[in-house]
Amino acid sequence: MEKHFTKIANWVAHVTGLPLTFAVCCLIVVVWAMTGPFFGFSDTWQLVINTGTTIITFLMVFLIQNTQNRDGAAIQAKLDELIRVGKGHNHFIGIEHLTESEVEEIREKCERAAKRHDENIAAMAAKKAVEQKRGSKKHAA
Repeated sequence: MEKHFTKIANWVAHVTGLPLTFAVCCLIVVVWAMTGPFFGFSDTWQLVINTGTTIITFLMVFLIQNTQNRDGAAIQAKLDELIRVGKGHNHFIGIEHLTESEVEEIREKCERAAKRHDENIAAMAAKKAVEQKRGSKKHAA
């Protein structure tokens, strides 16, 4: 059942993202609007488009959410594998299961560490430049 749903969700997500699908939807709205005078702009005429768009929107929310959940999980698994085999800290694996405030705390720690690293690199570069300048003055004398 799950594989069948995934297959359908993928197909619907693909088809609904096509320019042709958008054009067909626009055409449906135009045809509906043009039939307004024929039906006297009745409540039933309005109910047709309202009901149709509501049902489609309702169903699409679940399909899109399913697709987004799978895409997010796949990306997370790929990132976890890169962390696992790389030089990253393994304690970052699985942080997507933490609360928003816990993730924010980790992100802030990472930003502070990156800033310290950048400052250290800048200080080392400045020190190296000063040493090179002193070395060139010694060679000139």
